[in-house]
Amino acid sequence: MEDYSSLAESVRFNDDDSVLKAASECLLIGVGRSAAVFKIKDQDKVMKVFFPDHEKTAEEEAEIYHLLAGSEFYPSVYDSGENYLVIDYVEGKTFFQCLSEGIVIEKKHIDEVDEALGVARNRGLKPSDVHLRNIMLKPDGHIMMIDLARFRQEKVYERQWEDLKRVWKYYHKSYFPKKMPAAVLNGAAFLYKKGWERVIAKMQT
Repeated sequence: MEDYSSLAESVRFNDDDSVLKAASECLLIGVGRSAAVFKIKDQDKVMKVFFPDHEKTAEEEAEIYHLLAGSEFYPSVYDSGENYLVIDYVEGKTFFQCLSEGIVIEKKHIDEVDEALGVARNRGLKPSDVHLRNIMLKPDGHIMMIDLARFRQEKVYERQWEDLKRVWKYYHKSYFPKKMPAAVLNGAAFLYKKGWERVIAKMQT
């Protein structure tokens, strides 16, 4: 078995959470809010190495992937440790990339996301923070969910996916643009988050 723990130990971060160094087998493909993601050389697997102040998330996310084992909508987890986990490499485009590149998201893709979330709920999870960047559209035309750390959280804005589906009702109309600049999508996400933060603040007063 591959010694993934040694690969994880090879990763070092700068103070700003950028990657300082990593083993040659670790090919950096992305940096998120809590971890850096590496494609493992010559394998169809990726390793998420969590920033020092997010290491607890590694254990939480690994447990969630184990609960979802066997579902076609979620990657399999192969190994995990104090600050990392190893899962399937998912080839494809996020829904965010699809919208910014003009790749059409069809109703069957929306239905598959609903089905995937239903699987998670049936296994005792409470999916939250479902957004355009954690839904992948694979080359075979099916979806897969990634970044599942918040599938146990109970937040007021757990309805984010339901709100996105409301927009889709207009998206499939002929007059609605199928390609939107990333800046516009980012701006809409920012305003959405700020709007819910105001709702939460009012509920807490």
